[in-house]
Amino acid sequence: MVKRIITSIKKSAETYRSYDLALAGKWLFYFILIGIIAGCGAILFHFLCELGVRYFMDFVAGYRPPSPAGEHHLIPPTDRTFSRWLLLILPALGGIVSGWLVYTFAPEAQGHGTDAAIDAFHNKGGFIRGRVPIIKTIASTITLTTGGSGGREGPIAQIGAGFGSFLASRLKLSDRERRIMMAAGIGAGVGSIFRAPLAGALFAAEVLYRDPEFESDVIIPAGISSVVAYCLFCLVFGWGSLFQAPDFIFRNPLELGPYVILALVLVVTGAIYVKTFYGIEHLFRNLTIPNHIKPAVGGLCTGIIGFFLPWTLAFGYGYAQRALDGQLGVLFLLSLAFGKILTTSFSIGSGGSGGVFGPSVVIGGAMGGVVGIIFHQLMPSVVTEPGAFVVVGMAGFFTAVSNTPISTIIFVSEMTNSYHLLLPSLLVCSVAYLAAQRWTIFGNQVKNRVDSPAHAGDFFVDILQTIKVKDLMHRVKKVDLIAQDMPFLDFKKLFSETKQHYFPVMDQQGRLGGIFSSTDIRGVLFAREIEHLVVMKDIAHTDIIYTTPDDDLNSVLQKFTTKNIDSLPVVRDDDQGVLLGMLNRREVIAFYNEKVTEIKGQARK
Repeated sequence: MVKRIITSIKKSAETYRSYDLALAGKWLFYFILIGIIAGCGAILFHFLCELGVRYFMDFVAGYRPPSPAGEHHLIPPTDRTFSRWLLLILPALGGIVSGWLVYTFAPEAQGHGTDAAIDAFHNKGGFIRGRVPIIKTIASTITLTTGGSGGREGPIAQIGAGFGSFLASRLKLSDRERRIMMAAGIGAGVGSIFRAPLAGALFAAEVLYRDPEFESDVIIPAGISSVVAYCLFCLVFGWGSLFQAPDFIFRNPLELGPYVILALVLVVTGAIYVKTFYGIEHLFRNLTIPNHIKPAVGGLCTGIIGFFLPWTLAFGYGYAQRALDGQLGVLFLLSLAFGKILTTSFSIGSGGSGGVFGPSVVIGGAMGGVVGIIFHQLMPSVVTEPGAFVVVGMAGFFTAVSNTPISTIIFVSEMTNSYHLLLPSLLVCSVAYLAAQRWTIFGNQVKNRVDSPAHAGDFFVDILQTIKVKDLMHRVKKVDLIAQDMPFLDFKKLFSETKQHYFPVMDQQGRLGGIFSSTDIRGVLFAREIEHLVVMKDIAHTDIIYTTPDDDLNSVLQKFTTKNIDSLPVVRDDDQGVLLGMLNRREVIAFYNEKVTEIKGQARK
């Protein structure tokens, strides 16, 4: 007999392990598939961008912006003469095509795609229409390669997120699983296009909230997808980081003073960026012209700025590389930073398509270079490498405008292959985050999980499970008790004088033996021929649904809904025959609402 039991237990354990492994294998396959699609999307998008820059900006206007050290021209440049006048109108032409494409086929593809993905996570169950990534890819390519200022991460984030959402929908998975797969697509897309797989995974989990909070369910799936996408991308375009930086090393604690100044400068610049971006977006939203024309107007404004400051157009990563190499002066860097703020705001805020992380890297690097050069001139023995401030400026600025300090530190370290500046990066990002929490370039971020509609159900259950019935015993009411042998005629008189709806029935020893409601007595109440024969024991239900002081409110609400009842008898934990009182559904909900209000108030302080 014992051997049979042991054998049965072993078989059950083996079955459970095989089921567990099969389940893990299934999800691993899904996340690898998302990584493959995101990686292929990143490859296609990068190739289209290279093609567009060469045939639009170079062939038409003769403008050949420099590339970062980690990227190489896929198509040889032309020898066409540079024309500022053609460069002036080129972004407007791109805006016309991009605007028509977006507002005709997928209006949600306008703007910066990461924010749309955040909105889908919190408010749409992770659902993204299948056409959105396709339209986003084409529209972003046109916007960015005709001179519009923006980044690559928004389009590629929507490509990965869109496929994750599509796959989950086809497999008929739950909203929670769709959100996880969508976020894994974001991490894969961003991690591959910027060659920063770890940062991509952390970014997908961190960017959803304003508070320093991670969506823990997302990190591992996004990590798997990001690694796969990164490897595919690098197999095609080569391994290594996006930028190449000298081996900057932090050695002097006195340098932390200038870094704190840098953080404050980045906060002010970040506030200007966010206010300018959303101010221009608000301006274009209120313009009384057709939506598909608005990106053309924004493109014209971008072209006017580019006529005087051509280095503020398109991606700008090559100028960030030159700042790292110490080849740019203070005035040029200032014009790059503030010009980039304007061109990005006009390009994307008008309804164009592109990301905001890429411009933030350039703006932050430029402002870091300005501060680094100034302090190098003032105290050369302390600030020996101005280029180090470019690296830290990249991280600090995006932290200031996105509330993502941890992933941004890793992002910049991976993008520049510079890991010896983690300490000053941590200081600058921490100060920037604390000083700039009121601003964010991602308008759809929510403060924390408490405020996310995606977690409303989880939060509801979590709170209910922390509250016991004994915590609201003061709301448990004493009620009239009915003896089991009470004649119905006597109860009828009592019923006419009470507002009570549920009546516990007690046996001769005073113990709970049953319960009935006002609904249960209707059959007898209108049958005068039998009412003198009935005692209350005949009406009471003996299969009592009860609760105890140690039950949590989640189980209490489940009991309420089991038979759609509004009141439960509360009995002692150790003796279910001893009635302590009746607990109403209304009291439970009121107590829960008080707790939620209290917790939300504490979370917002």
